[in-house]
Parts: sequence; C-alpha cells; structure tokens
Amino acid sequence: MPETPDDAPALSPETVAVVAGRPPHEPDAPMNVPVHLTSTYVAGGEVAYGRYGNPSWTAFEDVLGALEGGGCVSFASGMAAISAVLDLVAPGGLVVAPRHSYTGTVALLEERAEQGRIRVRFVDISDTPAVVEAVAGAAMVWFETPTNPALELADIAAISAAAHEHGALVAVDNTFATPLLQRPLALGADLVVHSATKYLSGHSDVVMGAAIAANEEHTAALVQRRSLAGAIPAPLETFLALRGMRTLAVRLDRAQANAQELVRRLDGNPALEEVRYPGFGAIVSIVVRGGAAPAEALAERTRLWVHATSLGGVESTLERRRRWPAEQPTIPEGLVRLSVGIEQVDDLWRDLAAALDSLD
Repeated sequence: MPETPDDAPALSPETVAVVAGRPPHEPDAPMNVPVHLTSTYVAGGEVAYGRYGNPSWTAFEDVLGALEGGGCVSFASGMAAISAVLDLVAPGGLVVAPRHSYTGTVALLEERAEQGRIRVRFVDISDTPAVVEAVAGAAMVWFETPTNPALELADIAAISAAAHEHGALVAVDNTFATPLLQRPLALGADLVVHSATKYLSGHSDVVMGAAIAANEEHTAALVQRRSLAGAIPAPLETFLALRGMRTLAVRLDRAQANAQELVRRLDGNPALEEVRYPGFGAIVSIVVRGGAAPAEALAERTRLWVHATSLGGVESTLERRRRWPAEQPTIPEGLVRLSVGIEQVDDLWRDLAAALDSLD
C-alpha cells in the first residue's frame, strides 16, 4: 500500500484493490510483484522453503486482507480454504450450516460427520430466529450469504452475536458478494472464505481460494494448516488472481448492472415460475416452468450464454443446478443459476429471451 500521511482520508475499497500489494514506488521498480517460480530459497531469511511462502502469495494476501479487513491466507482452491477453516473445529464439535450451500461444502461437512470428526446441524439460514436457537452448543456457524444457488440471505450481525454468546466461531463464504459488496468481519464474523476462482480472479482461468481471519491467532492456524496439508497455490495462478482483482470493481459494477436489468426484464416471463435475486451482485436464479426438461433445454439453446458450472467470470454462464446428483433435493428441478457477465446487456437479453421463447 502506498505510504500516506496519518491525517489522509482512508482509501476506498475500489482504490485499495488497485494500489495494494505493489512493490515500492522507486525508479525502475516493476509495477507488479514478479512471479517467483522457485521451490527453494537461500537460507537465512524468513521463508526457507516454497511450501511456506512466496512473494506472489504475499502480494495477493495484502490486497484481499486489506479489502476484507483481516489476515489473509491463500490456498490452492476454494475447497482447500474451506477445509482449513473447518479444521479449526475441535474433534466432535458441532457445526451449524445452511441446508442450501455449495455442494462441495455440504459434501465435506457430511463426510466429516460420517467419519465422526464433527457433528452437523443444517438450518434455513434465512430464518434468523431459528438459526439463533440452533447455535446453542455449536463450535462454529458456517454459512454463505447469498446461498448457492437458492440466493437466500443471512443476517450476519445477528447470527454472529448469537454465536459468540455461545462461544462459537462464525465463518462466512463471501464468494458471491465479494468484499466490495459485503464485509462479514466488520459485521462480527471471525472468518471469511473465498473461491478466488470466481469473482476475484474473474476470467475463468484460475483455480484458487483464500481465507481471511479477524485475529492473528486464527491467521496463524490457517497458515499452519496450509503448510502441513500442502494446499498451496501456484505462483502463476496467484499472479493471475491478483491481476484479476485489480479490475474487480469495474467488472462487478458492470455485471451487477446487467443482472439488475435482466431481472427487470425477466419479471412476469410466462416461461418462469420464479426469479430469485437478492438485490445485489451478479447471480440470478430462475425457476423454469415444467421442471428439469425445459430447464435443460434452456441451457442448451442459448448461444451467447455458456452452459457451464462455474461463475464470476467476465462471460455469462448458466446451468440447471439439479443436474448434479449432490445438489440438495429442496432446490427446484427447474432452477437455473445465471452468472451474469460483462457483455452488452441487450445482447444477453436477446439470447436469453429467444431461448425462453423457444420452450414449449
């Protein structure tokens, strides 16, 4: 971060995403931290070995940590970050989690519960009184907001306060909102997780994750988990993710504006039973009338929208989530998740509307 006078106004998050994690402004210095392709370091310094640190990681972590307001630890994938955070739960501890969550998260929770490593209590995370009641005896409350793919919202502040009364940690997956739209640590959460594969990198060319902790003890524990488990990100992927974060603000602004306009145009469409949108972000879920068959047909008949499972890239994608056997049975068969990109919105609309019109 550039040095500023003590009385200078705080930089906006949009500016932090651009200026943090840079080398010092010196003559002939590079604008970006170079990619350090090395496994071995000369003895006598702080890093010692490639599994313990890399300057590319440090630059990325400086930016995301500043945006989220905590100590950031980068990981090889979003699932690696999730696994490391769940490792903070003592053996046999109770984890309260949303019934609707990313399928990988649910599968990991269920696997650990079957192994006897933790206990899991699934809840409707949008029902705050029910969640507050469920946190009694919990070691951790884990949730997404908005949830994937139901797009339910959780009251981060209220849930965090209730969890802390019972001595439970609070971890929030902030992948959909990003720190530009929501900062869970500022609302009382202890930990934040990102699939950096999605909006942070933003170009569908990186698999990477990150976890951010509100206190140094948890940051150190996450670093230890990364080092011991070996779930380290590659330097080049980290460089690409950091480059993606530099344009996060402008990409997110455009994608969110597109999503809001598409939601307006989708309202009342006869091919749809429901349009789900939390009011912010660039993920929209639509429920197609007739269930699985017309929803699959919709995904197959678009030309500009790409039928793919990931999200958060510059290109628009869509998929029927129940095509995955691991998706929760309470998700409608006809639910199609739209990840709205940065294309011209009229082009997106023409393609989507034509596909909807073609459904029987």
